[in-house]
Amino acid sequence: MMNRTKSLIAAGALAGSALLGGGAAMAAFQPATADTVASTTAAAAATATTTDPAATPPAHDPSQGGHVGANGTKEELLTGDTKTQAEAAALAAVPGGTVERVETDAEGATYEAHMTDASGNHVTVKLDANFAVTGTETGGQH
Repeated sequence: MMNRTKSLIAAGALAGSALLGGGAAMAAFQPATADTVASTTAAAAATATTTDPAATPPAHDPSQGGHVGANGTKEELLTGDTKTQAEAAALAAVPGGTVERVETDAEGATYEAHMTDASGNHVTVKLDANFAVTGTETGGQH
């Protein structure tokens, strides 16, 4: 009687495994629908962002300098006399403005000053190597 019970339990476990495995196999071979594709894609994206910290670049911190331009040049914060001269030139170009930061420019000018004008608008003042204003850009983010 004991052997028969063990045999029945083993057979039941085997049959259950086969059913579960078959169900998984059938699900794998079901035609994809928009819902299954969307949920699979969303799940994969969620897994990629939560399990791979390298997949998500760190947020940009403007206080640490600017972005990397298309030419591969990284903007660097100005210091010392260079910073002082760039700020003075930018403030002369945008009276009543506030300088947020001054840095090298990765897109053509030598330097740039990111500012807020008296009305609260974002302004970027472009400067050459002699701190002469070569252009201004309004709007956008800093």
